[in-house]
Amino acid sequence: MGELILVRHGETEWSLSGQHTSYTDLPLTARGEEQARSVAPLLAGRPIGLALTSPLQRALHTAELAGFKSARITPDLHEWDYGGDEGVTTAEIHRDRPDWNLWTDGVALGPAGHPGESPAEVAERADRVLAEVASALRGGDEDVVLFAHSHFLRVLTARYLGLPASGGALFVLDTGAMSRLGREHDRPVITAWNTAPPQPTP
Repeated sequence: MGELILVRHGETEWSLSGQHTSYTDLPLTARGEEQARSVAPLLAGRPIGLALTSPLQRALHTAELAGFKSARITPDLHEWDYGGDEGVTTAEIHRDRPDWNLWTDGVALGPAGHPGESPAEVAERADRVLAEVASALRGGDEDVVLFAHSHFLRVLTARYLGLPASGGALFVLDTGAMSRLGREHDRPVITAWNTAPPQPTP
């Protein structure tokens, strides 16, 4: 049985500044592009049977630079919709909501079209993605690779392991990093986590 490979997109201006970025469609920085190119050697030689990507350009471009120009766009892979917390850092949120925790509290109500998502709603999307890739993984020894975003991939990992969405808080995921989910004795496990390619000099 193949593994589920997770790739977080490369650096953007907002990932560098710590601003919550969901629907704001930012490009990669030059460093982010180098991070994306550095993913290619980590995936080289692996039997990838299916590649899926978030529709946002930072994930699409990461997939392309990593050698997966034909990765299939999958809307469910977009980042957690941060609603009214879009573009705001955690430190800024804590000034008004000192006890706020994304993983349990969700986000502030946002504008029309982007009201924000609860942890449960993000988990529902993650479950749909996992259901979609399950048949591909069961079909043989080929891997599936997902190009997406930090918080979403952390929720997806929690759901893969049978944890609630809040379990995503346990997994740090850096820009340009690769992780692998597999099975041991038919139980879901993490086989590698937050594997960073050689980082370009800032």
